[in-house]
Amino acid sequence: MARTTPRTEPNHMKCPVSVRDVDLFSPGAQEHWYEAYPILHSESPVHRIPGEGTTPNHDGFILTKYEDISLVVKDPVRFPAFLSDKPKPNPDGSQQQLNAMQVSILSLRPSIELWRAHRQELTDPWVGPGATRNTAMITRFTDELIDNWIDNGKVDFVNEFARPLPQMVMAAVLGFPQSDLKKLERWGTAQVAAFVYGRGHRNQLTPEETAEQFRILDGFKEYVADWVVEKRSNPQDDMISFLTQVTYKALDRKLTDVEINGIVYAMLIGGLETTQYAIAEQAQLLCEDPDLFQTIKADRSKLRPFTEEGMRLRAPTQGLSTRYTIQDEEFQGVKVPKGSILHMRWAAGNLDPDEFECPAEVMLDRKGVGRHLTFSQGPRICPGAGISRLEQQIAWDRLLDRIDSLEYDEGNTFRHQPGIMMGLLELHLKFTKSA
Repeated sequence: MARTTPRTEPNHMKCPVSVRDVDLFSPGAQEHWYEAYPILHSESPVHRIPGEGTTPNHDGFILTKYEDISLVVKDPVRFPAFLSDKPKPNPDGSQQQLNAMQVSILSLRPSIELWRAHRQELTDPWVGPGATRNTAMITRFTDELIDNWIDNGKVDFVNEFARPLPQMVMAAVLGFPQSDLKKLERWGTAQVAAFVYGRGHRNQLTPEETAEQFRILDGFKEYVADWVVEKRSNPQDDMISFLTQVTYKALDRKLTDVEINGIVYAMLIGGLETTQYAIAEQAQLLCEDPDLFQTIKADRSKLRPFTEEGMRLRAPTQGLSTRYTIQDEEFQGVKVPKGSILHMRWAAGNLDPDEFECPAEVMLDRKGVGRHLTFSQGPRICPGAGISRLEQQIAWDRLLDRIDSLEYDEGNTFRHQPGIMMGLLELHLKFTKSA
């Protein structure tokens, strides 16, 4: 069976052998995350980060056990979201900065009830689990990308397939022209800058980096604003047009332009990276286990379990510090005081041996195969989980139709981008085209 640990080459950060060696956030840590998780499970399942809480006098805590993470994310009242419309203090005493689009998102869903209504009424019809309206479009884009390289026998899989596919899909869903993909890619990169270049478990940028991020995203705000005006006057079959016309029943009114801008901001940031990284990691699993490739190719009923297991084994977003404690808590016998920030390490929870049988293996017959933590759980589950799952399954269904084998080509370093996401920098593959 395919192994859970991604292939890597040595870098300047040494592989951890004890809990004293574990640092999930230093440069180069990405290449040894999967060696660190078993150590944390056995030696420090609730791992303290001194001085990294809601104030410099409080601490942060990394949760790595499935039951703890699941408890926290399913109870946003007991464990509120750390980000709110009222900026929290940074460890140095400064205030976090929120841009207008983030504030508009939060203003639409300040409570669990409105969060649920927001998803059900505004986003699920377009990117939710039942949004099959996108099937034909995703299939068309998938085939177009495969057509570009299917006769070559080899492919730069990240740049020629895994990355452009979700970009094309999200542009189409929102109603942006495909000719604007380069601009959208630049704005998408700016949106996730903190998760790539940010420091520590809270992914903090410097004031200069934050100012540059906002400067770039001002262009995106203006771009979306122009399209909102256009689609109010000339609605089409796309998500922005829908948002300009719909009456939000939870608030009994139409959405403002700023609110629509905020929703689009969230869709773009959530609709690109996860899918790209998931598909790239799944390709590695298939290269490392040719029998797995042939099994799924012969029986497409195993395709969904494969993509779910791929996301469990190699979570695209490894973890986030998005909850804090409003009272003293205890996890795994460790006392966590009020005011602590909780870093939910999805990837470690997904490999918890107390929750998953043979956690390091792809098991296509695993019960409850979709209960991993990759998209979080509970009322604040990722709103784009449905369309990401659909893209992954369609992508591999069409790939398996059109190629008979898949293996690594020369030139791979198996290195990942910095930050909190499992972003493979490149992946060179060779394949046999189906007859």
